Formats: sequence, C-alpha cells, structure tokens
Amino acid sequence: MEAIEVPVLIVGGGGCGLSASVFLSDQGVDHLLVERHPDTSRIPKAHYLNQRTMEIFRQHGIAEDVLAEAAPLELFGKVRWQTTLAGDGPMDRRLIHEMDAFGGGELRESYAAVGPVLPAKLPQMWLEPILRRHAEQRNPGRILFHHEVTTFSDEGDHVVAELRNTETGEITTVTAQYLIGADGGRMVGPAAGIKMEGPPGLVNTTTAYFSADLSQWWEEGTLITHFLSPEDPDLSSNLIEMGPSWGKACEQWGLHFAPGPPGRWDAETVIPRIRELLRLPDLEVTVHKVTDWIVHAHLADRYRVGRVLIAGDAAHRQPPAVGLGLNTGIQDVHNLAWKLAAVLTGRAPDSLIDTYEAERRPVGRENVDWATSAAVHHQAVIDAIGAGHNIPAGRRGQRLAAYFDPSPLGDTVRARALEIFHTHRGGCQSLDMEIGFGYETGALVPDGSEPPVRVPMRNVHQPTSRPGHRLPHAWITRGEDRLSTLDLTGTTGFTLITGPQGTPWCEAAERVAEKFSIPIVTARIGASAEFADVDGGWEAVRQITDAGALVVRPDQHVAWRGTDGVEDPERVLAEVFAALLDR
Repeated sequence: MEAIEVPVLIVGGGGCGLSASVFLSDQGVDHLLVERHPDTSRIPKAHYLNQRTMEIFRQHGIAEDVLAEAAPLELFGKVRWQTTLAGDGPMDRRLIHEMDAFGGGELRESYAAVGPVLPAKLPQMWLEPILRRHAEQRNPGRILFHHEVTTFSDEGDHVVAELRNTETGEITTVTAQYLIGADGGRMVGPAAGIKMEGPPGLVNTTTAYFSADLSQWWEEGTLITHFLSPEDPDLSSNLIEMGPSWGKACEQWGLHFAPGPPGRWDAETVIPRIRELLRLPDLEVTVHKVTDWIVHAHLADRYRVGRVLIAGDAAHRQPPAVGLGLNTGIQDVHNLAWKLAAVLTGRAPDSLIDTYEAERRPVGRENVDWATSAAVHHQAVIDAIGAGHNIPAGRRGQRLAAYFDPSPLGDTVRARALEIFHTHRGGCQSLDMEIGFGYETGALVPDGSEPPVRVPMRNVHQPTSRPGHRLPHAWITRGEDRLSTLDLTGTTGFTLITGPQGTPWCEAAERVAEKFSIPIVTARIGASAEFADVDGGWEAVRQITDAGALVVRPDQHVAWRGTDGVEDPERVLAEVFAALLDR
C-alpha cells in the first residue's frame, strides 16, 4: 500500500472508535480508522446505551438501526435480586427484590419527559457491526480492520505512524494531522506518555458467555438479575441477556461470577459451575468464551499530548455499575469531532482542541467515581439480606430465612432491607448522570449563573439552558412535523435559537456567519414563529425571554445564552463566536 496522508487517524475499531468515524464523516472530515482485529467484538461487553448516547445516535442517523435490534425497554427496565434461577428447594427461586431501572416501569415518564429517545439495550457484539456499517458507508475504503499501528511519532505539526497489515505483514506509512487513540489504552496512550491514575485493580471478575435455552425458568424484564446464594457467597452471581433475541427467547447469556482468582475455569470446566449456579444439573450449555477481567477505577492524567488525543477506555476505566463506560467514550468523541472539524477547516485555531480535555476529563472523573461508589455500595445491598461474605457462614441461611418469614418480625426485616435496596437507585436510576453533565470551562461563554443543584442520588434531572449544559429537550412543531429542540442542531454547524421576538438575533447571525465563515442555523420558537411550542414545554425550560437567544454547538451543548434582547446583536454575537473559536 502506498503512503497515506489523511487529516485524522483513528486507532481502534470498537464502539468508541467507530462512533468517532461516523461523527467525523458527518463533519466532512477525511480520516482513516485502523483496527488490529479481523472483525468487530465477538463478546458482548457493554450492553446498556444510555439516554444521552441514544440522543447522539439519533442526531447522526444511527438510532433507528440500533432500536431495530435492541431489547425494548419493557424487557430490560428492571433490576432483580433472587435466590436461584431454578431448583425445587424451600429457598430456591425466591424473589428477594426488584426495582425499576434505566427508564423502565414508573421511571419511563420522567425519562421520556427530558429526551426525545429512551435508553436501549444492545451488547457491543451486536452494536459494533451497526456502527461499522455506518462508518464504511460514510467513509468507504478508509475503515481498515486487520491493521495495527506499530509505532508513531509526533512531529509537531503532524503525526507519522507505521501501519502493519496483520494478514500480510505489509508496512505502510500514514501521515496525519491528528491521531485519536480509541484502543482501550493498549498502545497509543502509553506511547504518548499518558499515565492512568488510580488504585491498583480492584477485583478480578470471571465472565462466561454461553448459549442455553433458559426459557422455562427465566423471568424476563431485567437488565441484570442478581442471584444471592444463602449457602455460599461464591455462588452469588448475576445473569444478563445478551441476545440476539430478548426475553424468554434469548439465546445467549453473560454470567458474571463472584470475584475470585483469574484462571479459575476454562470453556470446559466452567460448564459444571454454570449448572451449579443456575441449579440446572442437566442444562445443555455451549460456552463461547470465558474471560477474566480486572475492575479498574482509573483516569488518564491527560487527554491530549501534542497531536495525540485519547478517548473511551484509553482515557477512563471504571466498574460496569451504572453503565457509564462505553457511553462516556461515545460522548467523548462526540465532543471531539466538531472541534477537529473546526480546526481542520480553518475556522478555529488548534487551541480549540485543548477544550476537549478541559470539558471531558472532569466528566470522566465524575463517572469513574460514581461507578466505583455504586459498585462498592452493592455489597451493602447483599449484606442487607444476609448473603454476603461478611456474614458468618452459619448465619447466612438464617438471615435469608428471616427475610422471607411471614411473621410480623419478618415484616420488619423486609422493611429494613427495603430501605437499603432503595439506596441502589444511585446505580440504576441515576438519570442525571446520563444527561445532566455540563462543562464549566471550555468552548463556551459563561453567563455568571450557578449550575442547577443536583440531587445527591442523581435520580432527578433539572433541565437548564445554562452555557456548558446539554440543550433542554422540548417538543416543537413545524407544520405537521413534530420535532425535538435537539433536532434543531445539525452535525456541522452552530444553531441560534430564539423566541418569537428574536428576529434581530437571526438577522445578526446571518452576518456573523458570513464574517466568520461558519455555518449558523437559526430557529425561532413560539407564537407566530416558524416553530410552535407544544403545550408550553419549551417555554418552561428555555430560561430566556421571547427576545432572548441561545447559541448551541454541534454537540448539542449550549455555548452562550442571552436572556433578553440587546441593542446591537451583531456585535454581541461576533464577540461570542470570537471567544468560542478563540479568534
């Protein structure tokens, strides 16, 4: 292969890297993606796509394809704890507790009120082929699996990388203006001198991915079902549907064992353990993969070194609790793509890319800490009903029997445990962690306002148009079309949103767009404007007057807010965009 010159080189073809490719293509940025493996993931890995990620996929025309294969919310919108899957003993198949989770059940109304699309469940082994298809369609010939970057060097104004075809051994030189490391931290970050900060690996977890027909015993409707053994805490585990069908029709499963030493089982020796855990001694099992993986709580000390940027697991690694890993990575590259486009097209200097770390690293810090806290707290839930390692062996059965005791004392035991279970909402009802993150510094113009006070358990989201935050969702109409305010934002330019008296802002935006050579779309919402406010939903969250205005970035975050009209809107907007684009 001849030497290649390309504006952006993406290293890594997982969920984060493939998403970056789609977003860059939609920004009109030429790029090359390389992935050392021959195909997308063969194991399920992450499986929950939170509400913010689904909004991003909706913006980029991916959501419909994802939803066509994903589990519907009614089939995953709970978390459940029970004693065993099967068995006929007095303590077998007993439901301990279940709660609505991730937008399911009674949560659905509150989730639907703040976004145009709900969360979805689709493991990476099914998601990544969708992302790859979209990436290849939008950037044909530039998505190269079976290729790995062996070395690279930052030459100051460009990066030179050596690319090897893992099938043929052929070596190619790639010259790029920027390199994105989305390789899970395998090579790019360490080679650039980036260090992961955090404690040593927390625990080792063993996961078996297998096929089996569990329809006779499976109670559908959960994202995750925890089995808490009254006999042996090492028999405690959790079981997750992995598709490709859902509910009782599910064919493939992920079984996470209680923490223990790596190398405990292989594809053959794990089968008796699966049967023991599920209380199904004759179950026909086909094991696809047994993996040992370390639960980390790590954050990169930097997201950028010169022309090298990192995203996803290369930048942050956290426990799977709350499902923030892959989602945070996709949101990383959504933030980065428009900034690279602005720099590469000459609309902004290289300094704009510094705002990527300024904005995303604090979010990474919060998400790592939140997921770690939720994972640690899960042990308190297990201990609350007497099934944890902290409970003496002779008392576990007694404690769990007391939980099911129909007497008045049993009512008290259950009431006490219920209060502990309720605290788990921070791990599965944390809507504000999914969509409530905001940026305090970066590519934005602060207006001096304070951020909304966040509920400590993050289970309530307060929409705000404060600069740095995601544009609030509200339903609007244009003629017969029903849209979300988020639909007003394209993928390549800024959006100016005003009230019905905002015509001076719109006229000024046209002149500023020409002056700065940037695309700015304008939209007026309200009475007699081109967009009608449905039932006052936008007026309730906009936090500007009918004469005010918002400037929204391509990643759907508010960049600037003018609460009312001004005498010289063109001067104000020119100052705003000079600040945003560091010009």
